[in-house]
Amino acid sequence: EWEKALQLFDFTVRANMELAPITFNAAISACARGGEWDKACELLKMMAQRKVESTTNSFSAAIKACQTGGKWHKALQLFSEIDQRQVELDAVTFSAAIATCEIGEWEKALQLF
Repeated sequence: EWEKALQLFDFTVRANMELAPITFNAAISACARGGEWDKACELLKMMAQRKVESTTNSFSAAIKACQTGGKWHKALQLFSEIDQRQVELDAVTFSAAIATCEIGEWEKALQLF
């Protein structure tokens, strides 16, 4: 039902409702479930544009979406952006990045530490 989640998110955007981090996180997680890595990245970018604070969950879900979509380069790029946006890392984010390296270059996983 990830498509319905994105439809609801789009409705809130069109209705000019105030969007909170949890709203974006739910939409990004829906993208991850649907393998919509490009839409997940677009939503993460939209958070910054709208000055909505991105969270650890935002990045973890976007990284997972990239992993599901086989876009390990993009996932690692997002992982590197976490520091720039001053978001605190957690075990879930590290796990998502490491799992992504399994489909790409596993040597990169070692560099995360």
